[in-house]
Amino acid sequence: MPVKISLIAAVGENGVIGRDNDLPWRIRSEFKYFKATTMGRPLVLGRKCYESLGNKPLPGRANIIVTRNKDYAVEGAHVVHSVEDALRLGAQIAEKDGVDEIFIGGGADIYRLTLPVADRLYLTEVHLKPEGDVRFPPFDRAQWEETKNEFHKAQEGEDADYTIKVLARKAG
Repeated sequence: MPVKISLIAAVGENGVIGRDNDLPWRIRSEFKYFKATTMGRPLVLGRKCYESLGNKPLPGRANIIVTRNKDYAVEGAHVVHSVEDALRLGAQIAEKDGVDEIFIGGGADIYRLTLPVADRLYLTEVHLKPEGDVRFPPFDRAQWEETKNEFHKAQEGEDADYTIKVLARKAG
């Protein structure tokens, strides 16, 4: 079974995905969606993104951390030194675990490097225009077909409404 490469990201209306190595919003229900969607599937993260998520492996899925630092090690996670190695290892783990998808969870450089080979985009459009220093890479929406569009009202204590969209790369 061919393994699909899927990017998953929450993106502000202005393209912002991060500020000061953190999310620029607090939306608990969207993070629950991220957890449920990636659970049981390999998850590729850049080192800074991994560290921003609490600096410990996310449970219930193989964490694959990409870093140029040859001395970097994380107990309970796989550390690789290129996106190509991350995708290769992710495919091996997915096959072994009987799943058909690898998730790319950020950050911006990892998204930029994997976008050309991605099969799906799970994009949460956060209805805010926050200040930020990290943006999701631009891409041609004409190459993608929207397969899901689901609006969510902000729950109590959350910073914004959001829309979950899933895009599949068009054939050809």
